[in-house]
This record gives sequence, structure tokens and C-alpha cells, in this order.
Amino acid sequence: MGSDEVIRAGVAALPAFDFGVTSATIAPPLSKARVAIVTTAGFRGDRTASWTDGQGFTVLDTAERDHTLAHLSPNFDRVGIAADLNVVYPIDRLDELASAGVIQSVASRHLSFMGAQPDHTLSTLRLDTGPAAAKLLRDDGVDVVVLTPV
Repeated sequence: MGSDEVIRAGVAALPAFDFGVTSATIAPPLSKARVAIVTTAGFRGDRTASWTDGQGFTVLDTAERDHTLAHLSPNFDRVGIAADLNVVYPIDRLDELASAGVIQSVASRHLSFMGAQPDHTLSTLRLDTGPAAAKLLRDDGVDVVVLTPV
């Protein structure tokens, strides 16, 4: 059995929450959109929101570029992030798109979640921090989110 088959067998029986129907909204054209980044890089940043059970998030100010990972793992290669933050947090690319008029503006705040989640039902994320994150982005006038899974 190959390593990928071993991994699949190990996670196949894990319970997963059924989100059912997901509502969707049509975003405005990018040239009229305010854009934010949501990353699962797990940056420490300014913990202005809950970090409960690893399902919280940190708020990243758009002007800040000196972010530190909140977790250490031998299974996580940090070389790309060290070389160029934009690999997981493409803030400079968003600034360039805004300057070129491709997007209307860059949000003032962005969010960082932890990628690895021990609770596979994601109850805290679904019921608490997820809605709090969505509210923060909506309050910031965000129309579009660039998701960078790490």
C-alpha cells in the first residue's frame, strides 16, 4: 500500500459535517470590488478575534508585512513563505491590481486561520469564528475574498 493510500485509509472514516446547501451572492465586477485575503497560513498577527481550539483567526492589517507563523511542524515547509510572503499572502499583488485599476480597492484588514483543524466537525468555526470573520469582512465592505489554502 502506497503512502497516499495509507493516508486516505486513515481519514476515510473521520466524521465530516454536511453543510447542506450553501448560499451564494454574485460579486460586482472586479473593477468595482473591494478585495481581502483569507489565508490558512496560521499567522500570529494581532489576535483581535477568538483563537478558540485552533478554529479562530487573526486579523492582519493591510499595511503590515512582518507576519510570523503561529505553529511549528516538521511537515510544513516554510521556505517559500520566508522567500516571499506573497506565496501565501499575496498582498503586494493585490496592491498592484488596485494600482492598475483591475480591482477597485484592497481591504484594510485580512484574515489568517490555522489550516490544520483537529475538530473535523468544525463546530467552533461554523457557529462562532466563521460568522465573526464574515461579519468583519462585510463591515469592511469586502466584495471578494482571495482564499490561499496553505
